[in-house]
Amino acid sequence: MEKVRYEIDPFNRLVVTSERVVGLPRQRVVLDGAFKTDKSNNLIYHIKSPLSKNGALPHQLKLKGRWSLTKEHNLLFTLDKFRRSARTDSLEIAGDIIDVRDNSILFSVTTRQSDNKQITYVIALSGRWQADANNRLVFKMEREKGAHDILALEAGWEINRDNEIVYRYEKAALITKTKNSHSLIFKGRWRISGRSFLSYALEGNSGSVFNFRGSLGACGSDYIKYEVGIRLSSQPHPLKRVITLYGAWNIAKGTGLFFEVETADGSAYPITIAAQAKLTPKDTILFKLKDPLNRKDLGLQIDLSHALLEGDGAAFFRMLKTKEESAVFVGAGFRW
Repeated sequence: MEKVRYEIDPFNRLVVTSERVVGLPRQRVVLDGAFKTDKSNNLIYHIKSPLSKNGALPHQLKLKGRWSLTKEHNLLFTLDKFRRSARTDSLEIAGDIIDVRDNSILFSVTTRQSDNKQITYVIALSGRWQADANNRLVFKMEREKGAHDILALEAGWEINRDNEIVYRYEKAALITKTKNSHSLIFKGRWRISGRSFLSYALEGNSGSVFNFRGSLGACGSDYIKYEVGIRLSSQPHPLKRVITLYGAWNIAKGTGLFFEVETADGSAYPITIAAQAKLTPKDTILFKLKDPLNRKDLGLQIDLSHALLEGDGAAFFRMLKTKEESAVFVGAGFRW
């Protein structure tokens, strides 16, 4: 029986070492090639050279195992143990996260072949994005037979001026060892799920949604604030983040009260919010914000001039002037 060990050399090449139990000299072969994945996120190594003299090595090796992410943001693939293995091997592929999409994460990998030629290529992993119980950004990858792996981004995220989630990290380059900064932008739309929850749905049809646990902090004429804590394994205390969404309030028949969030291209999208509305002695409209599902009070209110509410807002103001009730519930699908 032959024991086989897999490892990766400093140039991201797969190394295969075999040793027979009977005591024959072990063989260590460095294989030029490139990594890729299949639809089940199995790891595949396409071999370019050298092949074994007796033709025992195939043109590609398909490896099964579990994915994770190192603290340096390298890919770690822990091989499933099988009867020919000398031990459970872990393959660390050094590279950079170059893009995040609603159903994938892309890694740039650089290798140097035996002829000293340098090649850069991309490894794509498929799955969905979500937030874990610590409000970290994690990527959940489906594998065969219902199993799944989690890649956790172990650094703090923040919000940019375009109301998008940005994740930043630093690492040293594989070849030059110089430290580089990397920024990843998650494009999507915010939703208010309640006083203690804020959601961010990524663009696309994969169902990737970050459901953050936090607290609704404050709101004003052009902003909404949430407070979120991010607990990282490398930090003794949670990182505090204040998420400030900038935009404008408005009201519309069939929609209710909504907050238009500004985007990078200058357009806007609405976040629908339920509210109890009534006129004040100053002829402004006081909105007490409610949970859209159970109408529970969110503990916040916003006092808006009817001049700020364009279109249907003026009609709603006139309706309140003639309404006998002291307050009107404003929710999705309401009429006046």
